[in-house]
Amino acid sequence: MTDKKITPSLLYKYKAAKQKITMLTAYDFYFAKLIDECGCDLILVGDSLGTVIMGYENTVAVSLDEIIHHSRAVKKGVSRAMVIGDMPFLSYQTSKEDAIRNAGRLLKESGVNAVKLEGGREIADTIKFLCSHGVAVMGHVGLMPQRVNQMSGYKTQGKTEASRKRVMDDALAIADSGVFALVLEGVEAGLAAEISERIDIPTIGIGAGAGCDGQVLVIYDLLNMAHAPLPKFVKIFADADALIKKGVTDYLDEVRNGAFPSV
Repeated sequence: MTDKKITPSLLYKYKAAKQKITMLTAYDFYFAKLIDECGCDLILVGDSLGTVIMGYENTVAVSLDEIIHHSRAVKKGVSRAMVIGDMPFLSYQTSKEDAIRNAGRLLKESGVNAVKLEGGREIADTIKFLCSHGVAVMGHVGLMPQRVNQMSGYKTQGKTEASRKRVMDDALAIADSGVFALVLEGVEAGLAAEISERIDIPTIGIGAGAGCDGQVLVIYDLLNMAHAPLPKFVKIFADADALIKKGVTDYLDEVRNGAFPSV
């Protein structure tokens, strides 16, 4: 780990040196500060806040205002990590003008360092447009949660020849569009490793095997604080759910039996 502020150029150096890149989600000041102090390289204010924080069925309902609100809080807690804000569903797909307007709002109103867009070849020109106007963009291909209704659920991509070709073509197009990094979600591990070897920019995997240049997880998942069954690829690193429940239960018991407060 380095104390240097994380930038795209530093990420390229990490890839060249085969130094793995770390990335986690955060949705508030406290978690952002904690993650940053632990030395995480990238912090994503993901539209996963819809399911994790807001209780939505999926990420489709998340608004730009909600992303900006949470991104502003996260950015205040970070000094070293690069902070990326998710562009929510239909905030960039309708036109290049909407994309630059909404990306500008997210950058200016929250202070994040970059934005993330889901999509393949069909949004490559939009990403080029954003990059040409000074917006740092992270790409995202493979399984795209914003298209859960179209993709018939959360399924691994790249298992068939047709699917492999689609994911590879999308990855190459997005890598060529000007993004500084590319998230590979739910991509078959062998294909994800092949993509990571073929493109010059860093890849960040989530459910895409060990061959990516870095990994990202939802902070609530790895701490066992999720409200839904965890994906198979998630590893629980600490059982915060049990710890929090014990603390709250002990408090309730002591209030009810008169042990707290003691004076």
